Amino acid sequence: MTLDSLPLFPLGTVLYPGGVLPLRIFEVRYLAMIGKCHKLGTPFGVVALTQGSEIQRPAGAGPTGDAFASESFNAVGTLATITEFSTPQAGLMVIRCTGAQRFSVKRHEKLKHGLWIADAVRLPQDQTIAIPADLKPVAKALGNLIKSLQERAVPQEQMPLQPPYLLEDCGWVANRWCELLSLPLAHKQRLMELDNPLVRLELVGDMLERGGILK
Repeated sequence: MTLDSLPLFPLGTVLYPGGVLPLRIFEVRYLAMIGKCHKLGTPFGVVALTQGSEIQRPAGAGPTGDAFASESFNAVGTLATITEFSTPQAGLMVIRCTGAQRFSVKRHEKLKHGLWIADAVRLPQDQTIAIPADLKPVAKALGNLIKSLQERAVPQEQMPLQPPYLLEDCGWVANRWCELLSLPLAHKQRLMELDNPLVRLELVGDMLERGGILK
């Protein structure tokens, strides 16, 4: 399914399907976009930056033809659906989003006020694959982490992951670990782009073993 003129939000993070993304919006280029998405109930696209900053900065010296510093981003991103929205003061929006389906950018354009839009296509959802016996410890470790946070009475809005907790599904468990682990941005991006959730979980399991997280 084609997504025409999808508004993009380039960030220094990778959003995974099913992930949680809190944002504070104060840049003019995003205030109107987020307000429109909230009003219409439509998603926007989160793409990881490969060059530039999350906050729009003036261009350096020299005739660049653009008033703002260069930005570039990965071609594969994730749709973000707004689940919580507030405006605590003028010029500030505080939102919480959930990662939905991945997409691939086919054409993108930067509008004059700095907002990126793209024509994109949705990528297939991860297949639901039961966790094999040799990877059960990876799911168990994540379940223990969730239980620990619950026992510490961490408020739901501060939880780094949200229910339903699909601890029997390869893709869900792999995605949550990818979000929690301290990995280079490019590594997180490559893991997100993998089409096979079982392979993603196997790679996560290897990292957890090397890090001593799995006993």
